[in-house]
Amino acid sequence: MSPLTRRQLLALGAAGAGAAAVGGAGLWWTGGGEALGGGRGLVQPEVLSAADGLLELDLAAAPATVRVGARTAHVRAFNGSLPGPTLRLRPGDTLRVAMTNRLEAPTNLHVHGLHISPEGHGDNPFVSIAPGESFDYDFALPEDHPPGTYWYHPHRHGHVADQLAAGLYGAIVVEGPDPVPVTRERVLVVSDITLDASGELAAVSPPEQMMGREGETVLVNGQVRPAATAAPGERELWRVVNACPARFLRLTLDGQTLRLSGRDVGRLPAPREITEVTLAPGNRVELLVDTRGGTSTLTAAPVDRGSMDGMMGGRTPGDGPGNDEPIELLTLEVTGAPAGAVGPVPAGPAPRDLRGEPVAARRTLDFAMGMDGGMMGGGMMGSTRGPGSMMTFTINGEPFDEDRTDQRVAPGTVEEWTLTNSSPMDHPMHLHVWPMQVVADGDGDVDTPLWLDVVNIPAFGEVVVRVAFDDFSGRTVYHCHILDHEDLGMMGTVEVR
Repeated sequence: MSPLTRRQLLALGAAGAGAAAVGGAGLWWTGGGEALGGGRGLVQPEVLSAADGLLELDLAAAPATVRVGARTAHVRAFNGSLPGPTLRLRPGDTLRVAMTNRLEAPTNLHVHGLHISPEGHGDNPFVSIAPGESFDYDFALPEDHPPGTYWYHPHRHGHVADQLAAGLYGAIVVEGPDPVPVTRERVLVVSDITLDASGELAAVSPPEQMMGREGETVLVNGQVRPAATAAPGERELWRVVNACPARFLRLTLDGQTLRLSGRDVGRLPAPREITEVTLAPGNRVELLVDTRGGTSTLTAAPVDRGSMDGMMGGRTPGDGPGNDEPIELLTLEVTGAPAGAVGPVPAGPAPRDLRGEPVAARRTLDFAMGMDGGMMGGGMMGSTRGPGSMMTFTINGEPFDEDRTDQRVAPGTVEEWTLTNSSPMDHPMHLHVWPMQVVADGDGDVDTPLWLDVVNIPAFGEVVVRVAFDDFSGRTVYHCHILDHEDLGMMGTVEVR
């Protein structure tokens, strides 16, 4: 693979401009608010909770007809709802899922962020469920599993972005032993979708895949700009999931006191007051909202996640519907008599700090994009490796190969991984099963332990993480969570044995 040159970028942009224009035909955007069905009351997904240490459910991935704003949309969904049901567990619980594939393509299930076995019927990314077939998953959470907000979605390589963009996702909540006292809790699954004029899922163009698709309509719990109400003086817990295939979310909530209570993995030792927080695709945050009178809007501001020098005929991140101006996600109206005081926020556990532990190995993983094959046969991007391919998406120079093991790790050891990005776009990296402690980023060393399972690597940047490969053996994957990039080859395998 060779790096992209400016001449190649411009050539690719000229070739892709027509496809981008065709792909945008008949699309619609949420700017109309009420005209598109915005402003309706926020609805929480169905909740399925474990009892006596067990949650068993049937989960069908299938075509579904739902309302998106004021329109009828034909999507793909878990159990017919957008998003799928929220699964509530406690440390030590077992989650058993009988999953049936009623799609037209193979699929599987990934429980994103859970620290569980990657083997057999666990969080195994190499399972493939053919159309019309079923598979029984058995996820056993350790007794000391961190509480927090997690989620589930398909992870069948080559189909992940399509299936997530079509509507296949849902939240998982792992409850803690000492919860924060709140007036109410809300799960907010943020996603985006592109529909054609008939309410069908619009086809994605090759330029959109190379950039990482961003849907024309941004949803919260499957709704267009829903409305929520509260009384002054309440404390709400908002569990926010970024379930978009490629969109970054820079969240603000005007007029309210906002505190960050948790991020990806577990609670923070103490909530931290913030004015904004950015979620890469796959990230989650837990926010405490201390309500004050007035109407506020949860907004996703534009995020510059890099560009390809205008290669997509002007459709670059930061340019185009959904990313050139703030997006209103929901409104919160705080009125009425003041609520009674809630209890104090208990301290969260002190996070483990791997910086003082011995490092068994150090590795460097480079996330790269480049040219491969040119415009042969009139094709633009048939695959990441074939002669008709226009671009390659690789880690350490190799596109994904399920039969190749890229990293071999001794169980029970701590490793330091330097994540580099030699491309002009950000790549949020996700490691399955084992969370990562960020020890250095573009601003230097990270003084307070920061545990994430999706770590953004800025364009031409570098991040250093440490990973404790504890509790489980097995083989799994790490990849870019711009899911088109993953499907196009930006994924590797790691075996702990």
